[in-house]
Amino acid sequence: MADLRIKGLHKYYGSVHAVRGVDLEIAAGEFTVLVGQSGCGKSTLLRTIAGLEDADEGTIEIGGEVVNDEPPRRRDIAMVFQNYALYPYLTVYDNIAFGLRARRTPAGEINAKVRQAAGMLAIDHLLDRFPRQLSGGQLQRVAIGRAVVRSARLYLFDEPLSNLDAQLRDEMRGEIKRLHQELGKTMIYVTHDQIEAMTMADRIVLLRDGRIEQQGAPLELYERPATRYVAGFLGSPPMNFIQAELLGDGGGVAVRLTDGTTLPLPASRTPRLAPLAGQPVVLGLRPEHIARAPAAGLRAGQVRHTARIDLLLPTGARTYATFALGGAPVVAELQAHDVSKTGEQLELAIDMNRSVLIDPTTDHVIA
Repeated sequence: MADLRIKGLHKYYGSVHAVRGVDLEIAAGEFTVLVGQSGCGKSTLLRTIAGLEDADEGTIEIGGEVVNDEPPRRRDIAMVFQNYALYPYLTVYDNIAFGLRARRTPAGEINAKVRQAAGMLAIDHLLDRFPRQLSGGQLQRVAIGRAVVRSARLYLFDEPLSNLDAQLRDEMRGEIKRLHQELGKTMIYVTHDQIEAMTMADRIVLLRDGRIEQQGAPLELYERPATRYVAGFLGSPPMNFIQAELLGDGGGVAVRLTDGTTLPLPASRTPRLAPLAGQPVVLGLRPEHIARAPAAGLRAGQVRHTARIDLLLPTGARTYATFALGGAPVVAELQAHDVSKTGEQLELAIDMNRSVLIDPTTDHVIA
């Protein structure tokens, strides 16, 4: 187990600047997820840490040792790839043991480590099978097992679940997180799936165009995004964005939407926002912060709004209802039986305590 420090890291592919001055510190034993859209540089960053790509500028330290000039085998890392990379002519046992044998580990120690890893991953009954006889989830467990038997300083995962169906992905997320809890090792995991990032990470590093857009604990990024990009990336369904204007409102502050709708903001925001009255903003509302209004009074900070439902997407326990607000389609996350058909008029409660206000010029969150 070791910490990782990256300073001023750049990576070029010809004229393409894939990683742009990344500074990153990962504590020993932490589970960090690198997340972002395709092409943001997350896999390139991971491969550069592993030594599969050379850094053009900057330094990489593992356990206090600069490893820029060290080949992958000298960096003491274990890596799990997207495509499993198993040997088809070797059994599960031999695939897991391959790396240990290459390092001339004693046979007794190999057997103990392979069986321990297989037991942790619930594949101990598959040790005599070949990869062609396994399901996708079982194949991925074997690939993880091959990494786990190594007493590596870092464990790297490059989108290991992207080839699995939804049910298997859910299952394997839990397996990998449980594995981290049992091993206590430093793990860095790459994914484009924000749900994977939110459910698995101790810390999320969200990349955009080769740079770190924001990093922190999952709920920190979710509840306090620094930019519109972060606010829109995390959350499913994503945050609703509505063009608006800040308005002084009898000693308080409100947002006025393009259709004339006025939504008062909580009094706690007045000192920060009152000087900005008259400026355009983008109002961000998460679907779960729009609910069916109770018959009794609203809670402090909630605003009542009558909406006509244009689209329903039932999911079982929840129904996602789309309606128009401020000239934009807005999604609310409602209870399953709150609304029964499109065209229905519904009284909604919008929680302005949880709203996000964004400067449309800079895309930075201002409140």
